Amino acid sequence: MALNYLASLMVAYLCLGGINSTFSSKKLGNEVSGNGIGARITAEQYASDINHLQNIVKKIYNGSKVIKPLVLAPGGFFDPIWFKKFIDKASKSLQVVTHHVYNLGPGSDEHLIDKILHPSFLNGESNTLSSLQNILKHSGTSAVAWVGEAGGAYNSGRNLVTNAFVFSFWYLDQLGMAASYDTKTYCRQTLVGGNYGLLNTNTFVPNPDYYSALLWHRLMGNNVLSTSFSGQAKLRTYAHCSKKSKGITLLLINLEKSTAVQVLVSTTASTSNTSSHIEREEYHLMAGNGDLHSQTVLLNGKVLTIDSSGVIPSLEPVFKRVSDPITVSPYSLVFVVIPNINVLAC
Repeated sequence: MALNYLASLMVAYLCLGGINSTFSSKKLGNEVSGNGIGARITAEQYASDINHLQNIVKKIYNGSKVIKPLVLAPGGFFDPIWFKKFIDKASKSLQVVTHHVYNLGPGSDEHLIDKILHPSFLNGESNTLSSLQNILKHSGTSAVAWVGEAGGAYNSGRNLVTNAFVFSFWYLDQLGMAASYDTKTYCRQTLVGGNYGLLNTNTFVPNPDYYSALLWHRLMGNNVLSTSFSGQAKLRTYAHCSKKSKGITLLLINLEKSTAVQVLVSTTASTSNTSSHIEREEYHLMAGNGDLHSQTVLLNGKVLTIDSSGVIPSLEPVFKRVSDPITVSPYSLVFVVIPNINVLAC
């Protein structure tokens, strides 16, 4: 009873503008699903608590001019049996089902880079994403999937790995893979803090993943396109409708140390203008001095750095004819905006 009373007070306080903030969502608990981390709650009890929280939110926000927040849960590591029980019993109360991703293991692991650059290891996360997508599809709930927290390597990551250029291979691959399984939001751990922040903890200067995230945000639209690649096993490929222009945008990830890849794009169920005068945009990301541990990133050969006022540099593409193959250098990531391909889904 005391806990219910405190929960009601907290929700009411936020509804009335407490701490001068508007909250878009409310999450109950943290990492107590499945086997939990240090503690666990059964799926049945968690569902009961979420149903109660939803009732509190409905009651307090009823008639309020403040937008009613989403209810999120469970915010823990994925366990298919636990998640299915939980979703089945809380299907009407949930708007978002969240899980956490730290699939690289502890930050102290000296083999983190080997895992990041190994296609089979990266593919492993697809099992979780596919399983959750399937549970939601057959549960009768309208809730959607989010990755509620993802730092890759737990216990604060690893300096000069999870805050360096090499981590963009893991991060962008995660964004592409998660989107392909209908994950609606991907929350990075962290903006600032630990060794996996998007910003340097001491100086707040952007780490390489900040620029990777910014390019993803600016270029990749919401509609995901099926894509595959025939050839080099260490080339990862993703495609979306372009965000702010006609056509499609590709993300190409070359995990190969010494081999460049030439990519020719072909499509089905689409039309294209084959004029040799049409140009595409290319954004090539590479490590400073070719060092995967570098916290400096090059965009099309130029160092990305903030100016003395802290202003983020403009992220300018290079332009190539759409008829030419795309060259993906070793250990590089490339966004390609192709304006002349018209896909029905876009």
